[in-house]
Amino acid sequence: MFQSFEIATSPGTGPSRLSSLRAEMAAEGLDGFLVPRADAHQGEYVAPRDARLAWLTGFTGSAGFCAVLADQAGVFVDGRYRVQVRQQVADVFTPVDWPEQPLLGWLESRVKAEGKVGFDPWLHTAAEVASWAGAAVEFVPVDNLIDRIWPDQPAPPCGTAEPYPEAFAGRSSCEKCADMAEILRNSDHKAVVLTLPDSICWLLNLRGHDIERNPVMHAFAILHDDGAVTLFVEPAKVAEITLGDAVAVRPVAEFETALANLSGPVRLDKASVPFAVAEILNNANVDVAYEGDPCIIAKACKSNAEIAATRAAHLRDGAAMCAFLHWLAQAEERVIAGERISEIDVVTALEGFRRDTNQLRDISFDTIAGAGPNGAIVHYKVNQDSNRDLVAGELLLVDSGGQYLDGTTDITRTMAIGTPDDIQRSCYTRVLQGMIALSRARWPRGCSGRDLDALARFPLWVAGLDYDHGTGHGVGVYLCVHEGPQRISRASDVPLQPGMILSNEPGYYREGAFGIRIENLIVVQQAPALGDNRDQLSFETLTWVPFERRLIDLAALSGDERAWINAYHEQVAARIGPLVTGDVADWLARATAPL
Repeated sequence: MFQSFEIATSPGTGPSRLSSLRAEMAAEGLDGFLVPRADAHQGEYVAPRDARLAWLTGFTGSAGFCAVLADQAGVFVDGRYRVQVRQQVADVFTPVDWPEQPLLGWLESRVKAEGKVGFDPWLHTAAEVASWAGAAVEFVPVDNLIDRIWPDQPAPPCGTAEPYPEAFAGRSSCEKCADMAEILRNSDHKAVVLTLPDSICWLLNLRGHDIERNPVMHAFAILHDDGAVTLFVEPAKVAEITLGDAVAVRPVAEFETALANLSGPVRLDKASVPFAVAEILNNANVDVAYEGDPCIIAKACKSNAEIAATRAAHLRDGAAMCAFLHWLAQAEERVIAGERISEIDVVTALEGFRRDTNQLRDISFDTIAGAGPNGAIVHYKVNQDSNRDLVAGELLLVDSGGQYLDGTTDITRTMAIGTPDDIQRSCYTRVLQGMIALSRARWPRGCSGRDLDALARFPLWVAGLDYDHGTGHGVGVYLCVHEGPQRISRASDVPLQPGMILSNEPGYYREGAFGIRIENLIVVQQAPALGDNRDQLSFETLTWVPFERRLIDLAALSGDERAWINAYHEQVAARIGPLVTGDVADWLARATAPL
């Protein structure tokens, strides 16, 4: 099993660790200290060594931070984690609704004027630190205080990297480096510093094993305007790989010296570069130009080869999902007959069906299998204590994905156990209607995710309902399942471009009762000609798995919505049908029959 069900943290450890941290703060003359969920590479996911927020507080969500003061410790989380954080932290920590409550306002109302708040300059971006300018408190860069008090802190990851096939990437590393170097020359930049692991892996056609669920490698890189790259990485990670004459490998320990010896202007992405990198360059009088990481958009706009590979991965994964849903239908019958089947059983079975493909490299994130009220915890992860049995009359939300060499998948389906009630059916149907509206969207080139987000929410809004997360995130190709910069969110102003892969996952959550989410992956494409042939974009669906028919309120659907569901199910049958046999094929035929 890739997924473990061990309890990773405990609220009981928080008070003593918080006391130890406060002692270090006092020794440093600090009134506060910031503990983000971040590492020096500023990726979303962190290795065990860098899980400082979880170690201190017990909170294991994928986003958030803690602001520790002498008498208070606020754990700042967004809408995805407000149920989870209350379950995971001791009462010495105070959950704070973020971003509704900004950090600066919270600090300034609790710290004396000109009080000192420490932070690790490698764990906060240059943009984040710049946003603190003008604050009534003083922010002081210090060595990380958590590292001083964490006696059994894990070692840094050192997974062996591997080359990524050019047949799947669509372009060689040399071609990518040449294109990125041209961007630098056109901007009169001498070099760009790359710190994001997925940018570096994409650029060099590499994949790594430093972060669970995400095939990336921890490294830093400097790309020069002539296309040459200096890769700062532990040499053992790439010892068996031929990187080409244009790539020089150096130990990570030489990174800071190399930065100080650069000739500017040096391009930095203010949104992702650690503040420490900017400070090293500034202190060495190297001219800095703040512009975006040039790899970000190029990586987001997938090549034809990447899209073709991803389509194949989704067909394979769709067949595994259908085998799982057939298993779940049988399990439901056993539950109704009195047998105990739990969330852990669900997770284990689903991973088994993906493993049966013989091509699964990893799961793309820890499977979310939330039964009944656990489904209302947006990023729920089952463990031995929280494990809940399936119960007739409740819903089961399963959000999961696989990492295959040819693509990364992410799919959510919500199923009924037994006969659903009218409230469950109504809410599910509204979520499905939102997903359909986004799937069918056409829009003028230049629109961003914030322009489309309301399409998925409108069926919920008219009933006074909503959800507290974005509607869609970017997805990589055998890279991170959460990939920027593209999103479908009210916060996103990045124009959608052909080749961008995103999730389409509206939801609805009723705390203490149930959660509903339905998710397909989609890819932006040029829209077929229509009307006066304006330049418009649309989505191609990548995910092919049936919806839960018993949760659809047919009377609430429009004719177009019903036709879309029937057409989708027809495609599921045509694409997945040849990949399954026996009882699974029989189940699929029933699941995809016209409504």
